[in-house]
Amino acid sequence: MKDVTPHQMEELWEEDLLERYPEEGKPAKAKEEFRNYDDPARDTVREFYRVNHIHQTYDFVMAKEKEFLKFDKREMKLWDAVEFLNTLVDDSDPDTDLDQTQHLLQTSEAIRADGHPDWFVLTGFLHDLGKVLCLFGEPQWCVVGDTFPVGCKHSDKIVYPEFFKDNADTYNERFNTKYGVYEPNCGLDNVHLSWGHDEYIYQIMKDYLPQEGLAMLRYHSFYSQHRENAYEHLMNKDDHKLFEWVNKFNPYDLYSKAATPPNVKELRPYYEDLASKYLPDTLKF
Repeated sequence: MKDVTPHQMEELWEEDLLERYPEEGKPAKAKEEFRNYDDPARDTVREFYRVNHIHQTYDFVMAKEKEFLKFDKREMKLWDAVEFLNTLVDDSDPDTDLDQTQHLLQTSEAIRADGHPDWFVLTGFLHDLGKVLCLFGEPQWCVVGDTFPVGCKHSDKIVYPEFFKDNADTYNERFNTKYGVYEPNCGLDNVHLSWGHDEYIYQIMKDYLPQEGLAMLRYHSFYSQHRENAYEHLMNKDDHKLFEWVNKFNPYDLYSKAATPPNVKELRPYYEDLASKYLPDTLKF
């Protein structure tokens, strides 16, 4: 993975998602329809998940939460944070000229065009902001990618489950049973997911957005549940209601790419006003 930039890794992950979960009612795209990465780059997705599945243990996640949820890395206004995230774009990448602001706006503008509430629009704009973790030194394998519970048995519905054979928790009796450290239907608020941008941005925003929007932030990469229903046994009634909103959000995240990029200059005043309605002047990262 050392020759793949964070932005390229993100694109490869999204392509892999589109292959696994094509748009409803449409056939899966042929591989040649995706970006023209060569074979080693395509293999990068498997290598990404191999490393991810080895290292994302319960103790690792607890340590990352302790490290990053102090929010002592940087304090920024929302738009400054978005522009900070833009530095993830690699100028040498020949496959895209979209920066992170445009990617976020494509998602949120698609939501706005469908007439959803303004907090839903703002959630779309915020959903990937947690990827600033890469700029704080976090490796890609604990920033992007599908998320999954730690502290209990790994489901075979998680992408590339074979790689969990090298995860220490697989052989730990505390963590390798169906419920592990959890109780039946304990609720996902009590479950720790693999560390990444979803949990990070959720924790930053948890005092500011409606519960429905927070669920979208926290679980939009939790494909082994919202697409595979692998963890019903840990969810409670409230989770099931919130996942109706996660499922509403997911198509905008996966399928909102447009040939014409959004006009950032024209849209910025709307999003600054929208953010001021829900968020404080500065955010702690």
